[in-house]
Amino acid sequence: QSQFVESGGGVVQSGESLRLSCEPSGFTLGNRAVGWFRLAPGSEQLGIACDSRYDESPVYADSVKGRFTISRDNVKDTVYLQMNNLKPEDTAVYYCAATYDWCTFDQKEYDFWGRGTQVTVSS
Repeated sequence: QSQFVESGGGVVQSGESLRLSCEPSGFTLGNRAVGWFRLAPGSEQLGIACDSRYDESPVYADSVKGRFTISRDNVKDTVYLQMNNLKPEDTAVYYCAATYDWCTFDQKEYDFWGRGTQVTVSS
């Protein structure tokens, strides 16, 4: 089954950093945009960052803008999410997925969802 494999989660303290990785399994990224989403306890799953294959700027949710950076390594065919200055409200399971559409946080447009990686930020 083709899907993403997310990794890099863990338990950190407020203010610390983590870098998540999103690697395709059974397919290649190609010209797909890749988005990061998160599901916090008691909340709905939300899009937080998206990287387009084309020359458009990455898109970020207001909640992570200025702290998180999405990037793509075309040689490794992997997408990363650098998370700095983490806050307790960033605690969630983080997922990545891909779309042939332009960057969007509409989850219905995405495929190849992985199983996620847990990020826990303590105060």
